[in-house]
Amino acid sequence: MVLDLVVIGLAITLGPLHNSAFILLLSSRHGVRQGLAFLLSWLLNLVVVIALVMLLTNGQPPAHHTAPSTAAIAVKLAIGVALVLYGSYRHRRPPRPHGPPRWTARIDNATWVTAAGLAWVLQPWGLVGAGAATALDADLSTLSDWLALTGYCLLATLSLIVMEMYVVWAPASANARLNNLRNWLSRHQEQLIVTLSLLVGLWLTARSIYDLVA
Repeated sequence: MVLDLVVIGLAITLGPLHNSAFILLLSSRHGVRQGLAFLLSWLLNLVVVIALVMLLTNGQPPAHHTAPSTAAIAVKLAIGVALVLYGSYRHRRPPRPHGPPRWTARIDNATWVTAAGLAWVLQPWGLVGAGAATALDADLSTLSDWLALTGYCLLATLSLIVMEMYVVWAPASANARLNNLRNWLSRHQEQLIVTLSLLVGLWLTARSIYDLVA
């Protein structure tokens, strides 16, 4: 479970779409406040999903080869296959120009509520679902599983935390470097999406098949 959560958490935090949007928020007129709203909303979404899973299982993992356990593995398998197919589709389709989303023109006037809502919209829910299915194996009677779930939520938010702290501590240099990062993400967005989709999809597919037959 821990290794799966690390892979999923890394894939979430490295996603180019929400990182680019977050940098735009940070560079706006009330960047620190809007960035904090986005960050906290992003983290809250992850925590709520994990909490719902723990309520569903009552903090006890289902026994292996039972219907709940098999269903969770099947969900991860379906997400893994979907990610592989999606990555293959994005790789084969003709290149398309990526212009800035229309909402970026109004970013300076965005409220903290808008920033928080944007985090919900940009959350990669397929990967979050895979994390939720993995969390079914957590046993809340053990400290290690508590730490694993906490670490997963923080890892999936790590890029946002680092950028927010960077802007707070060194706003002058942070704005320039983060804008350079956003330009790089924009130029390599397609490659990043394809690579992350294929790598995580293949990992989830292989792990799920192994768990089903083991």
